Amino acid sequence: MSDISSPFQSIASFGATRWEPSGYGDNPRIPIIGKDDVVRLFDHLDLWDCWPLAHEDGRTVEHMGRNWWFFLSSPVFADPIERHGHARIRLISYGADGWCDHGNAFADGFTPGSREWAGCAVLMDDGLTVQHFFTVAGRRGEDALSFEQRIFVSEGRLGDAGPGEWQSPREIIVADGIRYVHDRQDTGAPGLIKGFRDPAWLRDPATGKAHLLFTGSAAWSDDAFNGNIGIATLHDGAWRLGDPLVEAIGVNNELERPHIVVREGYYYLFWSTQTHTFAPEAAAGPNGLYGMVADLIDGPWRPLNGSGLVAANPDAEPKQSYSWWVTGEAEVWSFVDYWGMKGRTAADHPELLRSNFGGTPAPRFRLNFDGDRVTVAI
Repeated sequence: MSDISSPFQSIASFGATRWEPSGYGDNPRIPIIGKDDVVRLFDHLDLWDCWPLAHEDGRTVEHMGRNWWFFLSSPVFADPIERHGHARIRLISYGADGWCDHGNAFADGFTPGSREWAGCAVLMDDGLTVQHFFTVAGRRGEDALSFEQRIFVSEGRLGDAGPGEWQSPREIIVADGIRYVHDRQDTGAPGLIKGFRDPAWLRDPATGKAHLLFTGSAAWSDDAFNGNIGIATLHDGAWRLGDPLVEAIGVNNELERPHIVVREGYYYLFWSTQTHTFAPEAAAGPNGLYGMVADLIDGPWRPLNGSGLVAANPDAEPKQSYSWWVTGEAEVWSFVDYWGMKGRTAADHPELLRSNFGGTPAPRFRLNFDGDRVTVAI
């Protein structure tokens, strides 16, 4: 742990790499999502952020001829923004015959929050034990929804019906209020809340150590745009907070769903962000998948493609998809957000809020990796 004398001292004290993009280049964009690409899995549920059951080394698990995916889900609302206040984790498997729904991953009242937000699921090397890391938002029974975020794990087993038999969830790391903002956040708005969420597993092949990455906010800065990417490491059975890997103070408020793919000796750190979470004075980028690369998990980190932008929605449909997850096989999953807008905005055309929200898995695409350059495969 760093010797911290003041929560407002220089970021150099923590050793994080600063992300300060300048210019986003002309990398290939994600193809436009058309009507035939928007295939709803449910009439009564919206789906968004997703993560697979993965092996410790990042490979996607195939079990009983199927891949096992977790999605955030909620009932369908006239305004899809309401889904965040009702989110539950749902288990859905995918095989040669398509999708199969397995219901909510956790029983009603099982988790200690008012809703469940994103995480990751790992099949341990014994081939049986599943560690499911996830975000608990709010508190069970709260009268008004808060935006407090806590990180929990539940241990389960992989059986014929997929991952299940979940044990009581345990809170494993807590924001320290020095490196990472610790705040109940009784009020909030999309893009403006502070982060302590989105745990993502990594077994470092160089050291064998287990790590969790997460979306954080820099507690040593009072800048309204103070996103960072945090890390915790497993020591003797207990998770310990580490110094942030990347910070974007004065640049961006939310570096969401960070995760690392190790490939050909490089550590590729990916996250998602949106145009509206950039600071007004920053060079705002598109809604897209961003990333950095390093030779070691401790960094220093170099922005991929010079700017950090890896894959972006096309200019014609800037909000068509979001929340990208790169699998160990270099396949990218996301969900259909606001598609087919054709230059219109939901603010000017509120009738499109429901009709043009996808709420379903987006078409997948692959990435090409070439050292410090990673681009959409076309």
